[in-house]
Amino acid sequence: MKDQRIGRRDFLESAALGAAGIFLGGPLTALAANSARLKIEEPFHGAVLNRRHGKAVDGGLAIQVSGTAPADERVAVCGREAERHGEKFTAEVVLRERETNVTATSKGSSGRHEDRVRVVWDRHSFARYRFSIDDNSFFLRDIFQKEYRSLFDCFYLAMLRKLHQNYGVKFTVNIYYTTADGFDLTQFPDRYKGQWQDCSDWLKLAFHAYADKPDRPYQDAPPKKLLADLDQVAREIHRFAGAQSYAPPTVIHWGMTRPESLKPLFKRGVRALSGYFSKLAGHYDVNYGFDDVVSEYLSGHDCWQDFQSGIVFSRVDIVCNSTPIDHIAPTLESLSKDANQAEIMDLFTHEQYFWPFYAHYLPDHGQRLDTAIRWVTEHGYKPVFFHEGFLGAPT
Repeated sequence: MKDQRIGRRDFLESAALGAAGIFLGGPLTALAANSARLKIEEPFHGAVLNRRHGKAVDGGLAIQVSGTAPADERVAVCGREAERHGEKFTAEVVLRERETNVTATSKGSSGRHEDRVRVVWDRHSFARYRFSIDDNSFFLRDIFQKEYRSLFDCFYLAMLRKLHQNYGVKFTVNIYYTTADGFDLTQFPDRYKGQWQDCSDWLKLAFHAYADKPDRPYQDAPPKKLLADLDQVAREIHRFAGAQSYAPPTVIHWGMTRPESLKPLFKRGVRALSGYFSKLAGHYDVNYGFDDVVSEYLSGHDCWQDFQSGIVFSRVDIVCNSTPIDHIAPTLESLSKDANQAEIMDLFTHEQYFWPFYAHYLPDHGQRLDTAIRWVTEHGYKPVFFHEGFLGAPT
């Protein structure tokens, strides 16, 4: 299905106006016409701003707002006159609330114009990272088939535990309901529940999809299908691992959904979803169907909030199974030098590359994880779960 969210930024701006008690009297093109004369360029609508984006002041974060307007018009931002340099304007705004509407107004011979964006202040932000593993099913099947005495007799979980012991890392493991050979979660025993609960402070299980195939299972599927599959997996996780081990989904398989699935996912507890937001063959993909404007923004920023659903979208910083060991540190080092990408590291990989029977098995896959986790640890990043607080930080 072709994405229907063309002009999404205008729609979100309209929603922001409505939330502020200001309603447009005409179609969205009226806002677009105003924005052609007066436009806030920074910050972006939905931007999540942290200490790296401004300067701390008493009870707030001072940020710079900039944009364009006709050179002969006076511009005010949040009621204060902006500095003008030709068609450019700049002004300082102090964020004091979790969400802030930033309003710019101009006045000239053509009348009064207005543009508005809403931003989020990550008030208690700190350098942190999340590690998520997609496409999990083989380790559950292995434990079921081998009837291990302990979960950690399975080499895969033993490896994750060792990484946790060495670095304090926390893992979100995104699982399928079934495998191609007929194993499904109903077959997994509940006799390990105590072990799952004992390690639930660092190991969470979350829904990923019903199965690995078909590709892009929820890109065009109605919300009813996605939610039914999610609930089916969630019930089994609660049964065999307990509520403490369950986490809301962090990545939907292939990172693609229909727009109308997002609000229902929020109601199921989803607060953050990760994707690639990368441009492939001339178009953005693994981006939950968002338009090019949002996807381009996310391609160079840690995260962005969709006010329509309430979900924050995070861009994956590194995929370990596709990044050679000697490229891992340089990749993370480069990101750490960019204020827009340095605060939150979204680390990621896929389970199947750990297994020797898999066609694309990577013998050094575990070393890749160790290298990435060691780098973020040595550079002061703390492990978090994105569903706790605000992307792992206090709210």
